[in-house]
Amino acid sequence: MASPKQTPTDPPPIYYHPLPPEDQPQNYIIILPHHPSTRSRRRLWRRILLWTTSLLIAAAAVYLLWPSDPELSIVRLSLDRLKIRVLPSPSLDITLDLVVKIRNRDFYSIDYESVIVGIGYRGKQLGVATSAHGHVRARASSYINATLVLDGVEVLSDAILLLEDLVKGVIPFDTVSMIRGRIGLFFFEIPIEAKVSCEVEVNTDNQTVVRQNCYPE
Repeated sequence: MASPKQTPTDPPPIYYHPLPPEDQPQNYIIILPHHPSTRSRRRLWRRILLWTTSLLIAAAAVYLLWPSDPELSIVRLSLDRLKIRVLPSPSLDITLDLVVKIRNRDFYSIDYESVIVGIGYRGKQLGVATSAHGHVRARASSYINATLVLDGVEVLSDAILLLEDLVKGVIPFDTVSMIRGRIGLFFFEIPIEAKVSCEVEVNTDNQTVVRQNCYPE
């Protein structure tokens, strides 16, 4: 019987190139890592410094030019007249002279329409004093005088406490100050409204404010 026909197998593929002979010249390419020059690094740092400085200047400008509410405080509260009536019911006749300080912290002026100050005693509102319109220059303060006249204010529940405060020589008052106006920012007018509540203690001997605790609302 004849043996089966054998087919020659193909040679395996070659994945490399044979080395050239020693007598043949060889050329090599050497790639070195690239390092930026000193001048290029200086330019990069200058750009980073310029951008950082620009951002800081822009943030400072926004912080300085952003409008803020004015500060209100009672710098003087004089008790000019105080009369206690017993009949027909316990009541008070009071005349108060107020000096309100408006402090403008912004770099532009404020034109206010009015300043309203409410006076209370131990949670009971006694009356309201209103001032006329005015103007406060940039980064400056303005003082407003107002007089509050109250006749026949009933203090049925606080008559005894008021007598005790008069004996002590210090009367606590509650004040609520409010300002309405507008800010002139370049070619625009921005409306503002600030409200501050204060706890004020007045010395009845020299009629001065001995303590004041204010907080914005």
